[in-house]
Amino acid sequence: MTTKLTHRAAIALLCTQLFSCSNDDMKNIPGNTSQAEAKDYKVLIVSPRVAKVNVDFPATLQGQEIVEIRPKIDGYLDAIYVQEGASVQKGQLLFRISNPQFEQEVVTAKASIKSAEADVDAAKMQVAKTKPLVEKEIISKYELESAEYTLKAKEAALVQAKAALANAQTNVGYTVLRSPSNGVIGTIPYKVGALINTANTSPLTTLASISNVYAYYSLNEKQLLQYFANAPGYTIHEKTNNMLPASLILADGSLYPEKGKAEIASGLISTETGTAAFKALFSNPLGILRSGASATIRIPTTIDSALIIPQSATYELQDKRLVYVVSKNNRISSTAITGKPSDNGLYFIVTSGLKAGDQVVLEGLVGLRDSLQIIPKPASADSVYKNLK
Repeated sequence: MTTKLTHRAAIALLCTQLFSCSNDDMKNIPGNTSQAEAKDYKVLIVSPRVAKVNVDFPATLQGQEIVEIRPKIDGYLDAIYVQEGASVQKGQLLFRISNPQFEQEVVTAKASIKSAEADVDAAKMQVAKTKPLVEKEIISKYELESAEYTLKAKEAALVQAKAALANAQTNVGYTVLRSPSNGVIGTIPYKVGALINTANTSPLTTLASISNVYAYYSLNEKQLLQYFANAPGYTIHEKTNNMLPASLILADGSLYPEKGKAEIASGLISTETGTAAFKALFSNPLGILRSGASATIRIPTTIDSALIIPQSATYELQDKRLVYVVSKNNRISSTAITGKPSDNGLYFIVTSGLKAGDQVVLEGLVGLRDSLQIIPKPASADSVYKNLK
């Protein structure tokens, strides 16, 4: 009898211990917020803010004026007076083409003028000799008219000879090529002695005026719509004129000190590339920018109602970016968002996934999980956005 009671007491004690252990373990089960205490977490109440977003596009630089230097006559390249890449002034001597034929034409034209002048003088003498004879009715008046017609023909021949001289002198002038404007010389594919003619496909060189430089860039249809979505104005030209000044990032990553003005280069979307061409004009007083160089153009856009959260409030899972949003009963749930980072990399500009009034957990994301109950503590917006530019 005593043995049975002892067994019953042991069983009762074991059950009591098991029940006690079960209660303790239940408190430690993850997600069992009914027993565990909820912790405080700073949250941000999302609200629309004004934000400046920079959009970068690859660009190609070109001088505001690019002139092809081509010959107007045939001949041999006699002299080159400039070096490739040299800066030249308007009227500066560039090339000389040798063609003795034009010089000979000048000599011939001058001789023709002297001959024509002699003929004119002879014709005038004939008119002067004939006129008194006609007045005295010694000869017919038709003789005088014939002499006058001859004089007119000789005077016309003189004008023609002078025109031939002017044409020959113009051709001689074409043997010397001068710079039509200030600029920088491009490559020179020809050497001294090369045969030059007007049918050559390649110019003697190119002259780029780089006092002002265009940065050309392209936008696809989607980018074009986003580009003008927040710009004030009713037409494309009004929206473009209201765009903020553009910046230029050079190939070495440095920021060009001058600001540029964005313009429309083409009002059409290319059917081949599906893009629209734009350009921005930059002043180039020091000649740092050169035609043909590559750069990145940065176009700022102001968004009046942007939803912005700190990057530290987000985390990545596979190919998604997520945040913890406080829902009913102060329980959190992970929510996927899309958008782009700010220029300084400290904030994330949300385009979808959040709405105004949502509460986003700001810190302590490690260890959080869906349905966990927390005590949200709203953070000051001024402290959250103090580094927003």
